[in-house]
Amino acid sequence: MELPVLPEDVDLQDEKLSPLQLAEHIQGLDEENQKNVFNALPEQKAVQTFEYLPFTSQKLILSALTSEKSAYLLNNLSPDDRTAFLEELPTAVVNQIIKLLSPEERILTLKLLGYPEDSVGRLMTPDYLAIKKEWTVQQVLDFVRKHGSDRETVSVIYVIDDRGVLLDDLKIREFLFAPLDAHVTDLMDGQFITLSAFENEGQAIEVFRKYERVALPVVDREGILLGIVTIDDILNIVSEETTEDIQKMGGMEALEAPYMLTPFIELMKKRTGWLVLLFLGEMLTASALGYFEQEISKAVVLALFLPLIISSGGNSGSQASTLIIRAMSLREVAIKDWLKVMKRELLSGVFLGTVLGTIGFLRVVSWSAFSSIYGPHWFLVALTVYCSLIGVVLWGTLMGSMLPFILRRLGFDPATSSAPFVATFVDVTGVILYFSIAIIILEGTLL
Repeated sequence: MELPVLPEDVDLQDEKLSPLQLAEHIQGLDEENQKNVFNALPEQKAVQTFEYLPFTSQKLILSALTSEKSAYLLNNLSPDDRTAFLEELPTAVVNQIIKLLSPEERILTLKLLGYPEDSVGRLMTPDYLAIKKEWTVQQVLDFVRKHGSDRETVSVIYVIDDRGVLLDDLKIREFLFAPLDAHVTDLMDGQFITLSAFENEGQAIEVFRKYERVALPVVDREGILLGIVTIDDILNIVSEETTEDIQKMGGMEALEAPYMLTPFIELMKKRTGWLVLLFLGEMLTASALGYFEQEISKAVVLALFLPLIISSGGNSGSQASTLIIRAMSLREVAIKDWLKVMKRELLSGVFLGTVLGTIGFLRVVSWSAFSSIYGPHWFLVALTVYCSLIGVVLWGTLMGSMLPFILRRLGFDPATSSAPFVATFVDVTGVILYFSIAIIILEGTLL
């Protein structure tokens, strides 16, 4: 649900206003007012609000702050949010910003930035609660009260040894209902799930989805606890990936900022390339039609069904492409499943093509009962439409389902086999298939 934009005269000192509401308000302002409004926020609320702003607004605001305010802001950002922000900046700018950090935060930031891009190491935060196995429940609760306020989450507490090796993770509720003199070892079962700092974000998403956790520990190759990844970080990544996939499937490059914050020229660059490519593809359709010019001139009635035939093929291809891309995104199918998918879509194409072909056949037959629009050879025209729809829909379904596998195998994003791309490709081949079938069936009569 979208939060309402706050009025211009909003009291920025109002404690009831959440950082998310303030971020929504700031995004709706022009550049100058974004700087002024953010500058007027109390320091702590400014830090919290900054984390909810899109990168374009963050960059704009940071450039307007004094060195002192920038240092306070960057030092107090959560490590994962700070890393996500720095990842988007040029190296020279990052080097300047790192100089503003405290020695401790600088070491931590450089460590996080040292992990591969899109890895779990870039996502993790060191703000977790770690305890020792020999502690009592009372000691643990005292520790949580003392240190829990500045941690990312207190719902899960991690048990480590003297070397920092992770031994277990325990939910806070287990301590709340245990005797105060019980020891941590009494509650441990040694059953826990971890992420490697070098795993990619996609693997982390799959683990969170499978085990339904609110936070997961990140360890190195020796099992030493490095940090945690929380569900809010995962949800942000899922949202970004889903948005990117949807935009690509719409036939354009993915936007790097929200639609309303993307400069017009940048928006045109993202959209023009794909439109030109699709336009050039559709020109091949015109070329295919030119090749069958004689057949069209002899049997003009064939042109009546051309939009019907090629749109059916494009629609079926778009359906299949969307289904497979989403299944890949959810890891329901992998490259090794291509043969199973092909068999499934082969049957689907025949079934769907038969359904549409039958409707097309009955359309011609019923109209011919009281009209001569399709001429004396109406039955052969109906048969041509029937067979063509089966062939084109089958072809569209197979292409739409197989292109994502081909692209994934070549190392590209399957979302690039977008619905418009599949539809354009099937349009060209659909024209050739339609007229080839027409020549076979109508030879000696209309052709």
